[in-house]
Amino acid sequence: MSSRATPHVAVLMGGTSAEREVSLSSGRECAAALRVAGFQVTEIDAGVDLAEVLRALGPDVVFNALHGRWGEDGCVQGLLEWLRLPYTHSGVLASALAMDKQKSKAAFVAAGLPVVESRLACKAEVEAYHVLPPPYVVKPNAEGSSVGVHIVQEAADGPPQLDESLPEVVMVEAYAPGRELTCAVLSGKPLNVTDIYSDGWYDYHAKYAEGGSRHVVPADIPEQITAACLDYATRAHAAIGCRGLSRTDFRWDESRGLDGLILLEINTQPGMTPTSLAPEQAAKAGISFPELCRMIVEDASCDR
Repeated sequence: MSSRATPHVAVLMGGTSAEREVSLSSGRECAAALRVAGFQVTEIDAGVDLAEVLRALGPDVVFNALHGRWGEDGCVQGLLEWLRLPYTHSGVLASALAMDKQKSKAAFVAAGLPVVESRLACKAEVEAYHVLPPPYVVKPNAEGSSVGVHIVQEAADGPPQLDESLPEVVMVEAYAPGRELTCAVLSGKPLNVTDIYSDGWYDYHAKYAEGGSRHVVPADIPEQITAACLDYATRAHAAIGCRGLSRTDFRWDESRGLDGLILLEINTQPGMTPTSLAPEQAAKAGISFPELCRMIVEDASCDR
């Protein structure tokens, strides 16, 4: 952090990924909170000229509020390392690993964490026959916010017809039934567990629209399941090599007890919007939104 009386923070937002609008919302909220916390703030809608913009601006710290490809997958992180600008959230390797769902699952398995069966397959293969026994989920291997997710039900007549926007290689994953749970980790320590209620699949609309879902925090679940979520999220954070704030998502089939708790994925740059989950958990821990943003900035680095 700079020795300036008022450190200058550049907030990266927007970008060109499928999650641009979510990122703009996150970025605006974080910029406003950082001003409340006493920082000088410049908002940047990240484009192809980002390196030139940052060189001209010369901020002390970069708050990365980008979501999706380029901003969350190690690309921008590598640029910031090259420019020697301390930045928030996870580094190059952790960001790239977490964005690749299949590779991150391999890291979870190595750490002894519970995941469901999955494989990568070509779109043509997925559209020709059932790659896994239904029910299963088809989704991009490197996107977030439930972008491009298809659920193939057990009663499906045949394989799905996929969106043209999906990449040529997708992930096919066994469907994990049950309740949606999530746990944020801040600087290596778990915050809380949230139970997420929505009408049907917890999709893009449910995540970001006002009233799209209902969050119960702390989750009304058995103590054993709460403890397991906190433990698994902390271990997932460490297994991927995250820093700052992360959020790990779970499905829990309560009919199976602890055996029904499945780790779905980890998000190295959780949403920071009015309906986002990690800020809610921080608030329950007594951490206001401006304080949360300040803590994230103070953890910024370009060396780890």
